[in-house]
Amino acid sequence: MDTETKTLEIEGVSVLFKRSRRAKRISVSVAPFYGVRVSVPHSSSYSQAERFVLSKMEWIRKHLEKVRHLESAAQSGESLGRLNQIEKAAAKEKLVGRLACLAKRHGFTYNRVTIRNQKTRWGSCSVKNNISLNMNLAKLPEELADYVILHELVHTRVKNHSPLFWKEVDKLVGDGKLMRRRLKHYSGMLCI
Repeated sequence: MDTETKTLEIEGVSVLFKRSRRAKRISVSVAPFYGVRVSVPHSSSYSQAERFVLSKMEWIRKHLEKVRHLESAAQSGESLGRLNQIEKAAAKEKLVGRLACLAKRHGFTYNRVTIRNQKTRWGSCSVKNNISLNMNLAKLPEELADYVILHELVHTRVKNHSPLFWKEVDKLVGDGKLMRRRLKHYSGMLCI
C-alpha cells in the first residue's frame, strides 16, 4: 500500500517521494537544504516515479552539485545573499505558476504579482488587484499555500473580510476560517 511520503536511495542519492493531490504528472525538484523531491500524482505508482527518477539522474546529479556548493557556502557564512536569491527565485517560479493556475481555474484576474520575504503577512491584494505573496509560502503544505493564494484572489472581487468574502473563500477551500487557524501554526516562518 502506498504511503504519503517515501524516501529511497537511488544510485547513491536520497530521494523523497511525496504523493500530491494536485500534481498532474511526476516532477522532480532539487533545492538547497531540501534535496531531491519527487511529486507523485495519485494516478502514478511509486514504481513509475522511480523509473522517472532513474531517467533524470544526470540532471539530478548536475543540480545536486550546485545545491551542495550553495549549502556549503551558506553554512560557512559565505554567499548567504546568493542563497537567498536562489531560494527567492525558486519560490517565485513556484508561486507565480500556482497563482496563474488557480486564477485561470476559478476565473479570477489580477494585475501584477510580487514575491517578497515579508515578516508580517503571507500575502496581500491592493485596490488595483496587484497581489503580493510571501516567498515562504513555497515551504508550506500545498493546501495552505493554495488557501493564501485563493484568499488573495477573492480579494480581487471582495475588498474586505465580510461574510460575503468568507462565503466566497469557503466555496473554493471548504472552511476558510479553519484554514486560517491551521496557517497560524506556521506563523514562525514569517520571521525567517
